[in-house]
Amino acid sequence: MIRSTNEVDRAPLRRWLGRAGAHETERSLARQSALVGAMCLVIDAVSFLTRGPGSGPWNALLLTGILIADAALVSPPRLSGWVAVGHSLVTAALAFVLPGRSASTAGQLVSAYRAGAWLRGRPAGAALAASCGGVLCSLLISGLSAPASLLSLVAANALMPWLVGRYTTARKAHVDELRHQREAALRDAQAEVAAAVAEEREAIAVELHDVISHHVSAIGVHATAARLNLAAGLLTDDSAVRVSLTAVEESSQAAMVDLRRLLSLLHEGDESPQQPGVAMLPDLFDGVRSSGLRVTYVVYNTPHSLPRAIDTTLYRVAQEMMTNALRHGDGKAARVELDYGGDHVGLTARNPIVSGADPAGRDSPATGFGVGLEGMGKRAETLGGSAAFGLVGDGLYWESSVTIPLGSES
Repeated sequence: MIRSTNEVDRAPLRRWLGRAGAHETERSLARQSALVGAMCLVIDAVSFLTRGPGSGPWNALLLTGILIADAALVSPPRLSGWVAVGHSLVTAALAFVLPGRSASTAGQLVSAYRAGAWLRGRPAGAALAASCGGVLCSLLISGLSAPASLLSLVAANALMPWLVGRYTTARKAHVDELRHQREAALRDAQAEVAAAVAEEREAIAVELHDVISHHVSAIGVHATAARLNLAAGLLTDDSAVRVSLTAVEESSQAAMVDLRRLLSLLHEGDESPQQPGVAMLPDLFDGVRSSGLRVTYVVYNTPHSLPRAIDTTLYRVAQEMMTNALRHGDGKAARVELDYGGDHVGLTARNPIVSGADPAGRDSPATGFGVGLEGMGKRAETLGGSAAFGLVGDGLYWESSVTIPLGSES
């Protein structure tokens, strides 16, 4: 699909906005990480100072270690494992220097959570082992030996925060995947809509070509005939001129009727007036005969009702066939055959060509967009049928044939 100039111009802006959004997210995470680290530092410091037994060199050293470990919570996520190890050492030292203290600190809980959320594989397992080991050592140093109590406290202070971190990351990944799937589905839907619009535009272009090309060609033939008759001095008997001008008038009126029908179809969809079908082919050929082209119309087998899409397609194909016969044939005769087969319907037109002419219309500017024969072929293919074009009879005749299975449209 070709993107518009505005879309191309907006692409760098979208990339810049994407990078700006990513930077803003990183800054927000950094601010939240700093806030968490500061809160842990304050909580652990206050807890140590209010519950610790006085002052001393070991106490000051331990408090410094707690503050450093809590400050490390602001470090990049890739260092989460080392931060967990540092908090495990602080937890064990806290129980050794201050017996009877709890098995964990606020920083230790957050470090275990960070390790579970940010790390994967062996580093995550090692960080979990370090957190569990630190809490277990703290409990053992404090004198707790009951297995059930040890397991529950280790699980509550080390394993549970680690698992919550894993769950949070997994949930985020799941949400991201759902968002990506939704975005992909939206892109697919937009692509389908764009393809449907392009297909509809192509169908409208073919329809307009068939209508305009046929009627304008007929008008041109009749106008030329009137001009030649006037140039020949047929002023005493103007019957031929009157016939040609009447045909011009009828063709222009028919063109307006078809255009109104197409516009009604575009505005009202399936509720629009009935489209032309094979029942109107005799009228079509009568209009062509007025231009001097003798059209022989033959129907094989018993006629029966056709699905609307096939009925309209056959009429438009016949219209294009007559347009080509007028433009590129010898302008004298054409034979059209409509065959109602058992499981298909076929339409064939054959007309003599002028020596040296290009019956495919490549020498005509009016068909320079390739919507004549190509349009007939696409109409047939849309309904599951096929089309064939080419010279027959030692190159003296041009034949166009379209075959459509009756089961292609119900």
